[in-house]
Amino acid sequence: MNKVPQDKVFHQPLGGNQMPRFGGHASMMRLPTKTSAAGLDAAFVGVPFDIGTSNRSGTRFGPRQIRAESCLIRPYNMATRAAPFDSLSVADIGDVAINTFNLEKSIAIIAAAYDEILAHDCIPLTMGGDHTIALPILRAMKKKYGPVGMVHVDAHADINDTMFGEKIAHGTPFRRAVEEGLLDGKRVAQIGLRATGYSAEDFDWPRSQGFRVVQAEECWYKSLAPLMAEIREQLGKGPVYLSFDIDGLDPSSAPGTGTPEVGGLTTIQGLEIIRGCRGLDLVGCDLVEVSPPYDPSGNTSLLAANLLYEMLCVLPGVKYRA
Repeated sequence: MNKVPQDKVFHQPLGGNQMPRFGGHASMMRLPTKTSAAGLDAAFVGVPFDIGTSNRSGTRFGPRQIRAESCLIRPYNMATRAAPFDSLSVADIGDVAINTFNLEKSIAIIAAAYDEILAHDCIPLTMGGDHTIALPILRAMKKKYGPVGMVHVDAHADINDTMFGEKIAHGTPFRRAVEEGLLDGKRVAQIGLRATGYSAEDFDWPRSQGFRVVQAEECWYKSLAPLMAEIREQLGKGPVYLSFDIDGLDPSSAPGTGTPEVGGLTTIQGLEIIRGCRGLDLVGCDLVEVSPPYDPSGNTSLLAANLLYEMLCVLPGVKYRA
């Protein structure tokens, strides 16, 4: 039986009766802020990056807005009985200082930042940022864990070979990840893919790599709990990365994103997917492509904050109250 180190600190979010929810510091869930992942079991980290975006920019503002909207989230999960802050030491370690003017340098900066986080045996919960950032994060994961499995929620497969001749952009990360051996193809599931494309290969290429591709139409009008039971069996034991593009959900729920596509997943299905990851050996998670300028209401960012909290609740080691 693993003993909890005596010096481990279980940080708690600032409560609404200690400070009004519209006040206080704007960290994720009003958690304490740290400059390093040292001593933490999990950490919220922002990557304010949108220079890999192909359509509407603005995801550089995602981490800040997600943090602002997260002030409404309370520490205990009433639905699942998860008590993550009683189980894990969690804090907000701030943002990765990307190079706003250079994509390639930014990719190297992000990879180095995640090397440092993982060196502390800390599970990163990432607030993006566009989906380009998954590539350097997976590069860091490969160094520590070898090829990982992945649950990928998205409207798009993100397996383009190039975009305007460029090999690295928000539509290419998982093509590069396969080429670099970062993913175990037989342990990858993509959920919510839909809309128009350039050819059948847009979705057939990942299938040819062993990915399970679940198009959005297969998800309409049904619970995804049975699907997630199948995916847990497919992924089995071994490290798994969860990558959640907010545009996997329908734009009626999440309009604040750069490439919205109609006919997407519901918020309830998004929760089912994340809760269905409980029991997997999650080594990292991200929530990407939130672009606050396209949703002045803040609803997309509020949804993203709740999904990130749900990710925290299914990490290995989280205790559930009876």
